Amino acid sequence: MPNGCSWLISIAQISNALSQHTQHTSEAGSDTRQAAVAIILCADHSDSTDIQVGFIERATRDSDPWSAQMAFPGGHLDPGDDNLKAAAMRETMEEISVDLSRADYLGPVDQQFAAPRGPRLNMIIEPHVFALPAVPDSTPNYEVAEVVWAPLKDLMANHWHDTETYPMGDTPTLFNGYRLPRGHFVWGLTYRMAKSFFSIIDESWRPPAER
Repeated sequence: MPNGCSWLISIAQISNALSQHTQHTSEAGSDTRQAAVAIILCADHSDSTDIQVGFIERATRDSDPWSAQMAFPGGHLDPGDDNLKAAAMRETMEEISVDLSRADYLGPVDQQFAAPRGPRLNMIIEPHVFALPAVPDSTPNYEVAEVVWAPLKDLMANHWHDTETYPMGDTPTLFNGYRLPRGHFVWGLTYRMAKSFFSIIDESWRPPAER
């Protein structure tokens, strides 16, 4: 199916694709920080193609390298976390009060290195995919300005591909991403993770023509 059409895929198909995928990982050194995020999918049953995917808009904070950006909920691996999946679940609960212990776990997506508006950080981020039967109630904490849900099929169809210019040091730089219906712009690390996820769950998917 060519890009620009409506991409119809179900939770069951996504689960099957992730179960067959060999995750690409990066070697972590002794000083490599690790983090995890949750890609949360919501559909009323496993065969439904009416799937919503959740994003957060991060609050504006000087201490946050991803301040005010769109993201998946998540954060750093803590000493008390059993693994990166557990970190994604804990951080989701802390950030938006969504309990993923009741969700269906579908699997991990390929790891990514962080690069927040500058030199690459020595940090690996691992996305984990969860499915819920309905869009959950959420309560953002101080790190999150808003929770935003978008139809997966429209994201995969690349209807919303757009560009935005952000400063990189003193240089205005053009970035590709997805412009959600209410103007939120998904770019950078989250855009890379989304494209990786789409390519795993549908081998025929192709990224948008980027500038």
